[in-house]
Amino acid sequence: MASVKNTQKTYTLNTGAKIPAIGLGTWQSKPNEVRDAVKAALEIGYRHIDTALAYGNEAEVGEGIKASGVPRDQIWITTKLDNPWHKRVQEGIDSSLKSLGVDYVDLYLMHWPSSTDPSDLKKHYPDWNFIDTWREIQKLPATGKVRNIGVSNFGIRNLEKLLSDPSCKTVPAVNQIELHPNNPSPKLVAYNTSKGIHSTGYSCLGSTGSPLYKDPTLLTLAEKKGKTPQQCLLAWGLQHGWSVIPKSVTRERIAKNFELDGWELTPDEVKQLDGLKDRFKVCGDSWLPVKVFFGDDE
Repeated sequence: MASVKNTQKTYTLNTGAKIPAIGLGTWQSKPNEVRDAVKAALEIGYRHIDTALAYGNEAEVGEGIKASGVPRDQIWITTKLDNPWHKRVQEGIDSSLKSLGVDYVDLYLMHWPSSTDPSDLKKHYPDWNFIDTWREIQKLPATGKVRNIGVSNFGIRNLEKLLSDPSCKTVPAVNQIELHPNNPSPKLVAYNTSKGIHSTGYSCLGSTGSPLYKDPTLLTLAEKKGKTPQQCLLAWGLQHGWSVIPKSVTRERIAKNFELDGWELTPDEVKQLDGLKDRFKVCGDSWLPVKVFFGDDE
């Protein structure tokens, strides 16, 4: 038990790169909070920071990285191409690198399988889709601006479309998806794994108002372990084999979420969390011009 060292754990991607198992998520972090959160996380020992062009906080993430004093080559940075930028992949990565103040990112993801028309966000391009976007993203590793490429919010149906297209020469290294016991997506995770695609779980703590934090099974388990419910949720994800990117902006919680060494859930405890009956998604697709979730993840 004492030998469990999740804070040093990495997962090897299909490119051979090693992604740190625990990262800091920055979605919905308010301005001015992000810089301090990133700095705190890196000082505490995190080595993986997740952001996106759509979050509007890449510049602050970059400031936090600089302020931490941790060398760039010791930090895994993930960012994402925003939906209205699908026809402008090169400009998208250049914009992110400029905001972050770095020469390259470790992982660049297509944020959603929706090629949204920038002149009308309720419309999808008639002459372009995520397969075209991936064709362009595949060119990025050769530029040195991106070390690994992947996707996010892809279900089985869209992954099959992408992987079966002749233009798809590079299998995504990662599929970042919503993963917590109320949205466990076992079929989708198994599909990712079967194709050599690593899963990263976002909203891995559910969300602030989620039914998870009223769940008696989770609360009883956490109390029994002498751990926070958040720590138990993170251990559940790690023991299932995916990386986790818990979001917090308070130093104390950022530190607590990293206290994952020296203990683990028993197989029975993992099963208890697997068995939670409630279902909810933090992030749906009703705001997009196309449907991307088809209920094929369970």
